Amino acid sequence: MNSMRNDFPPDVKKFFIKLQKYLDTDLCFYGSVNRPDYVHGKSDIDVAIFTDNEYSIISKLQHFLHVKRNAFDKVVWKLEGKMVYGYKIKCDKYIDSKCEIAIYNNDFKQQLLAEMKLGNNIPLYISILLFILKTMYYTFPILSSKTYADSKRFLFNKLMTNKQDTLFFLIKQT
Repeated sequence: MNSMRNDFPPDVKKFFIKLQKYLDTDLCFYGSVNRPDYVHGKSDIDVAIFTDNEYSIISKLQHFLHVKRNAFDKVVWKLEGKMVYGYKIKCDKYIDSKCEIAIYNNDFKQQLLAEMKLGNNIPLYISILLFILKTMYYTFPILSSKTYADSKRFLFNKLMTNKQDTLFFLIKQT
């Protein structure tokens, strides 16, 4: 599993160290935080937690973050034709950085780790396109968040992997 970046600000490091100790489980950092296109203070920090009991982890996270159960959104992926289920919570309110924590059952661990590894090892041309895209979004905010998200999804799902049978749904809790 991928460990925490050494160059995180001290308060961000402290948050994740406390979280890992409190949950007594590994945190798997994935996404741009493991690639050269990560932008400190702008890019989000994606963390996955794999467990045999998602509801226990959610309860612990509720206590740690002081949130209600409806703060967690349901995740449904059709990943290469197989259904994957989990939960996500945005943690922007709890640390001074964009952060999203995903909780998945261990049954999906190998499939998701393979997907995360694929997302970390991107070709040079995708890295260059991501750099341009992130510059247009973060440095010169000329793209809407929807255009930015749609463009990233296109880069990863169509240009890089050409996956036709992968869909991702986030079901907001009320």
